[in-house]
Amino acid sequence: MSNEEIIPFRIDVPQAQIDDLRARLGAARLPAPLPGDGWDTGVPVAYLRELVEHWGTSYDWRQAEQELNKHPQFTTEIDGQRIHFLHVRSAEADAMPLLLTHGWPGSIVEFLDVIGPLTDPRSHGGDARDAFHVVIPSLPGFGFSGPVTEAGWDTARIARAWAELMRRLGYERYGVQGGDIGASVSPEVGRAAPENVVGVHVNGGPGVMPPLPLADDELASLTDVERDRVRRIGAFMQEEFGYIAIQGTRPQTLAYGLVDSPVGQLAWIMDKFREWTHPRHELPDTILDRDRILTNVSLYWFTGTAGSAAYVGYAQASGWGAKPANSGVPTGAIVFAHDVGIRRYAEQENTITHWVEVDRGGHFAAMEEPELLLTDVREFFRTLR
Repeated sequence: MSNEEIIPFRIDVPQAQIDDLRARLGAARLPAPLPGDGWDTGVPVAYLRELVEHWGTSYDWRQAEQELNKHPQFTTEIDGQRIHFLHVRSAEADAMPLLLTHGWPGSIVEFLDVIGPLTDPRSHGGDARDAFHVVIPSLPGFGFSGPVTEAGWDTARIARAWAELMRRLGYERYGVQGGDIGASVSPEVGRAAPENVVGVHVNGGPGVMPPLPLADDELASLTDVERDRVRRIGAFMQEEFGYIAIQGTRPQTLAYGLVDSPVGQLAWIMDKFREWTHPRHELPDTILDRDRILTNVSLYWFTGTAGSAAYVGYAQASGWGAKPANSGVPTGAIVFAHDVGIRRYAEQENTITHWVEVDRGGHFAAMEEPELLLTDVREFFRTLR
């Protein structure tokens, strides 16, 4: 018989690990800058040196730990894997349960700014009727849900684990929301438990990407905005796909550098925070709070999960482009300026009932544009309660 026990959890990183991190940062050996020292060859040395200095001398992990520990956290074992999650219940009696799933290179830290407004809208200028009970798991292999001990943790298996988690928590009707890997997992939860999931909401767009290269007549039938998204998908495959190729094929080899060097871990993550925040030409820590980014990086560092997060995130057994069945669950999307979701492709495998496009914001929606995301989540689920 499987163990369904739910165990209270509190983050408490030993001081020796914090001291070790600071010592490593203080003794860091940075590479010489490549010609131009620009972002096109990776994170510039001049930029990272300053961030390393801040992480090692000014950043306060204990303060971040305290903020995370304000929220009730738990662990449970599902399908042989330890799953860590935040579970914040609303004081509103008729609140709707909502399962939030992060992505890579994110974590539960992504959602810190929206927990309060979601669970207690009354105190945040919102309507009490929009209240949610919030469940935020760490993906298998990520943070305190790491490392993974088995292969096969694709989005469908994660979704089945999430449905089981919600069952254990006693939730029979609930919504799901996510971005990045979370935007792939969330529709799968709808497929795993269509009788329980009342609605699926994603930022970025659910479903497969268009089959590139597109035929001329299909390209011509798209709007200018959609054609730009196709162009950016093509550019991504040319210029940025390398990290997926490495993480999806050699995650263990990569992990030696990232788990042993905080500077390596920081650079690997900051590269994506720069590329995927909006506008791209702005430094990521002028768009997002610098210490909040470092809390996210610190979570990867202290748990040593660079390898298992890479392994779970991109070594997906189902592969890219496989089209699953439509669950029939109402599905909504908010597509930010950086995003590349295209409705006609998303509709091939999802029942799209809500599609909103905005001209700002990037990949890390809950961190970059919490108000926009909150407004859209509330609006979408209002009709499904």
